[in-house]
Amino acid sequence: MGILEGKTAIVTGSGRGIGRELALCLAREGAHLVINDVGVGLDGQGGDDDPAAQVVKEIEALGGKAVASYESVSEYEAAGRIVAAALDTFETVDILVNNAGIVRDKSLVKMEPEDFDAVVKVHMYGTFNCARHAAPIMKEQGYGRIINVTSSAGMRGNFGQTNYGAAKAAIMGMTFIWALELGRSGITVNALAPVGATRMTAGLFERTGTVPPPDAAPALNAPVVAFLASEHAAHVNGQVVGRTEYAYTLFQHPKPIAMMWRDGGWDVEGVVEHFDQVLGQHLQTVGMVMPSGMEHK
Repeated sequence: MGILEGKTAIVTGSGRGIGRELALCLAREGAHLVINDVGVGLDGQGGDDDPAAQVVKEIEALGGKAVASYESVSEYEAAGRIVAAALDTFETVDILVNNAGIVRDKSLVKMEPEDFDAVVKVHMYGTFNCARHAAPIMKEQGYGRIINVTSSAGMRGNFGQTNYGAAKAAIMGMTFIWALELGRSGITVNALAPVGATRMTAGLFERTGTVPPPDAAPALNAPVVAFLASEHAAHVNGQVVGRTEYAYTLFQHPKPIAMMWRDGGWDVEGVVEHFDQVLGQHLQTVGMVMPSGMEHK
């Protein structure tokens, strides 16, 4: 028996890429799955084939149970129907993995408002929408696991990703807040900053003419998510887990690293005189660290 035997999980954006691998891993561990994917392009536009149905077939071939959902996480009522699919088919929801996402990368001076809105709606609103519908059910049953997919783009910055980085930073903040609010009800809320060679990173390899290394396999993210989704991780709450090559990492929460103090407070001249000496030596490097030529999802 797997560590998730009898549990019901929703994985948004699980028709392809990292989300698909997360869903398959949870299924192998015994969970029943709602495979949510609207089947659109990377920018959230245009129709596509039916990746959700394909993943359902894969899970059924493994001997598991799954149902497809085609609702958009970006709309509140539609997100409610994703959760309803779990209730209608499996009678509850124990695990929610907020993975759905799109990208529309442009630098600030080239980004249109609709590019910003579309990405924020899927990532940030989508995470809120699904959790808002699932959390009351989890609270009532006294058990739940929420795993939010964030990114180093939001924690450290990445060129051309104002919309994506802003949404991913917000997801990290929501993770901390929900961990505080829901922890007393037997619900843990953690975040994952994954790495994987997917449609989102294909352009990187096309530009450089390189082949994704073995440690870029999306499936490498899945085991730690299965752990976080299980009863074994009841003591893990409000954490941001990452992946670097073949290692899982734990991010340190933002905190002050240096202090410049003066009795009674500072004036402008004093700040000008002392800033570089006291705080300047601690200035942080911005930008993502991309091991093996990869970028975080």
